[in-house]
Amino acid sequence: MCGIVGYVGPQDAVPILLAGLGRLEYRGYDSAGLAVCTRSGLKVQRASGRVADLASGLPARFKGSPGIGHTRWATHGEPTVENAHPQTDTAGRIAVVHNGIIENADELRAKLAADGVEFTSQTDTETVAHLIAAAFAGGASDLEQAVRLALRQVVGAYGLAIVDAEHPDRIVVARNGSPVLLGVGEKEMFVASDVAALIGYTRQVVYLDDGELATITATGYRTFTLDDRATAKSPSTIDWDVAGAEIGDNAHFLIKEINEQPRTIKRTLSGRLDERFDTAHLGGLNLTVREAREIKRVKILGCGSACYAGDLGAQLIEDLARVPATAEAASEFRYRNPVVEPDTLYVAVSQSGETIDTLAAVQELQRKGGRVIGIINVVGSTIARQVDGGIYLHAGPEMSVAATKSFTSTVTAFALLALHLGRMRDLAPSEGRRIIAGLKALPEQIEEILLQSDAIAGVAKEIAPSPSVLFVGRRRGWPVAREGAQKLKEISYVHAEAYPSAELKHGPLALVSPELPTVAIVPDDDLLDKNTSTLSEIKARKGPVIALAHRQLPPELADRTLVIPANEPELDPILLSIPLQLLAYHTAVALGRDVDKPRNLAKSVTVE
Repeated sequence: MCGIVGYVGPQDAVPILLAGLGRLEYRGYDSAGLAVCTRSGLKVQRASGRVADLASGLPARFKGSPGIGHTRWATHGEPTVENAHPQTDTAGRIAVVHNGIIENADELRAKLAADGVEFTSQTDTETVAHLIAAAFAGGASDLEQAVRLALRQVVGAYGLAIVDAEHPDRIVVARNGSPVLLGVGEKEMFVASDVAALIGYTRQVVYLDDGELATITATGYRTFTLDDRATAKSPSTIDWDVAGAEIGDNAHFLIKEINEQPRTIKRTLSGRLDERFDTAHLGGLNLTVREAREIKRVKILGCGSACYAGDLGAQLIEDLARVPATAEAASEFRYRNPVVEPDTLYVAVSQSGETIDTLAAVQELQRKGGRVIGIINVVGSTIARQVDGGIYLHAGPEMSVAATKSFTSTVTAFALLALHLGRMRDLAPSEGRRIIAGLKALPEQIEEILLQSDAIAGVAKEIAPSPSVLFVGRRRGWPVAREGAQKLKEISYVHAEAYPSAELKHGPLALVSPELPTVAIVPDDDLLDKNTSTLSEIKARKGPVIALAHRQLPPELADRTLVIPANEPELDPILLSIPLQLLAYHTAVALGRDVDKPRNLAKSVTVE
């Protein structure tokens, strides 16, 4: 969950490292640091807090190349200067930045301490620096050999970048369970844990696989394994642009990304609507018609918002393709002993494509012979390369921790998948045309919802003082309610819970009072009467109600109604999610929260 960036080349590394860390700050932001090789040796600067705190404290003569940088999300040790990365050996010759968790760190610390090493931090990462120093003391001839000897003793997940003052022309990197990629420039090279750090510098990247290492110099790179066998890696091209990773004139990345959704939905749909045959064209699935027709059920795996999008995806697949489908948290799936069936299609959902729990679930499924496809935003990410096929969202970089455009693009991708599978089965052409028309209408309808931002801000100010907010919905509205509660709690820190409306009488109704607002998802569908009955129950107990509906509700049912344009019933959840994103955003702003970087959270969860 930490961010790593590195540079080697003719330029001063520091400005490049700081810019890269700024773009990776969503991956970790409790401390940050830099290490650069200078004419006078290795220099290290660390700070508790944000990248801006690090930058403001840099000495005037802190210049050099190569260099490595890091933003931290604490796992071992509090977020102090001492525990910030880079971590160094005792002599201050070797500097290491690390993403992941070294599982045998305590054992390694005890062994090193017995050999006389004095530790200056609580981190597991410091052990790596001392192990490399010990490898040199034991006769290692170069940095590559020293790193390989050190890592043979390490158990756990890591993405590492290492510089050595006595080898000031190179950076050595290693990957095992945490992402590391190389950026190929013109007589310069880059390292990062995320392509966002490289935007503006290069579009050519090399993705390392687990168990791989690389040495980069200004003139190129070499990839190899722990036993020094060379590996052949070719660069891939990334299509993200600088504008997508810059905040521009927006107050926060989150509102920028909410407002981008008409465009990102169009990008997800681009080239995929086949109006000739009333279906969706999804060549990346790598499924023949015969294979698709043999699917007996679909199982969707994701974490957080990806799991809620999977709930909606499961309903879309059942509604349109008439295939049994369910969604489950990947973090729970990986720890049980699932029955993997050959006629089940498994779908892994991850914006970053690096979510460790989802990746572990994919690997377990494939070990047992399961067919897995991915719905992923980041091209070339680990899960994207691991799965058997899939759908890229093409939503562009999402810099705020809270998922917004990636959520709606994911549900849109599920609609395409459901349409694709449905038209191979029994979905009539007229039904295919209906869904395609609904998908094409989404961007303009989202624009219409975004015009209500100021009105939603007024509602947000009303609920901001509340200690808790209840979200309720039925059927398709239930995952929307869960996602709405997630957004509110993670960026405003207002406690929020979501329940199926029909479950209200089975416990949550005891909480309803004038102090507990309820946000109700009330689409104008065949369950409208059921939903309005739920609102009556809440109002009878003097609970304030904010309704999301397709028409204005009377005051005896709702204190405030946010009227949302109607699409096809299967696609309405995409539209109903937008005002909940705005509600969470404006509540967080009203409370003065750090909207893009909520406390204790990071966007790309690459450690357990």
